[in-house]
Order: sequence, then structure tokens, then C-alpha cells
Amino acid sequence: MIEAAIFVIFPLCLAFAAFSDLFTMAIPNRISVILLGTFVAVALASELAIGEIGLHISAAALVFAVCFCLFAANVMGGGDAKLLSASAIWFGLNASLAGFLLYVSVAGGLLTLLVLFLRRQEDRILAAGIPVPRLLLTAKKIPYGIAIALGGFAAYPSSPLMQATLAQLP
Repeated sequence: MIEAAIFVIFPLCLAFAAFSDLFTMAIPNRISVILLGTFVAVALASELAIGEIGLHISAAALVFAVCFCLFAANVMGGGDAKLLSASAIWFGLNASLAGFLLYVSVAGGLLTLLVLFLRRQEDRILAAGIPVPRLLLTAKKIPYGIAIALGGFAAYPSSPLMQATLAQLP
């Protein structure tokens, strides 16, 4: 049962956040709450050491502190900050967190370039009838939840919980 939660909850939440951000330019708070709550339940059920859980919580707190500053400077949206922090708890304070953040940064840069390109081509896209979410073309922000999801998908196999789960499989 714990293995199923480890394999399914994190990717499913990220996918839902990405689609929500793409179509509504918002990430529901419940996704971040589910990620945090599920991590705590999984960590306790998988008998992670208290010190290890502390490192995971420290990772989330550190990412949240940086994201809070970016949010206060109006550089990052609140939903993105909460999702990135809630995702960071699944990686812990180790190399897998650095990999996750690197993947998110690269995906975010590419996403930003793509969205800016699409916005410059708005007239052509609309004239051709290409199905692109209208908010993607008209909003003044980037749906960074997509980049967080892509970074999470890329880095998740190297996360401590996933590695421990894979090591226990026959």
C-alpha cells in the first residue's frame, strides 16, 4: 500500500497541478496540502528515521523561504511557490533536491520561451484555429506549475523514497 502511494500520489498531484495551471493559471492549494500530508503519512509508515524526516522538512522549508522572497518580489506566483515547496519535501536535503531544482529551472526556461513565442504568434494561432488555451495567450504570467511537474517527473526516480521503494521490490 505504501509503495502504491509512493508511485502514484506525487506524479498524479504534479500532473493535476500542471493541467490546472495550463488551463486556469492557478494551482489549487489542496494539491500542495495532499503532497505534504501524503509525504508525512508515507514517511511515518515507511519508518524513515526522524533525522531523515527532518532533512525532508528542512528541504521544504528552505525552498519555501526562497520562494516566499520571490513571491514577495512579484517574481513567482503563490501557487507555484507552494507547489515547489510541497514537492521539495519528497526529495529531502540532498543531491536529488538539487537535481529536481535544476530540472525545474531548465523546464521553466524552455516553457517561458515557448509561451513568449506563442504569445507573439497569437494572431496566427487564432486564425489557424489551433487549440491553445486562451489564458496561455492572454495572461501576463507563465504557468510555471508545468515546469515544476516536468522537473518532478524527471527527478522523482532519484528521490530517496523512490530509491528505497525500488530497492525493496523483488
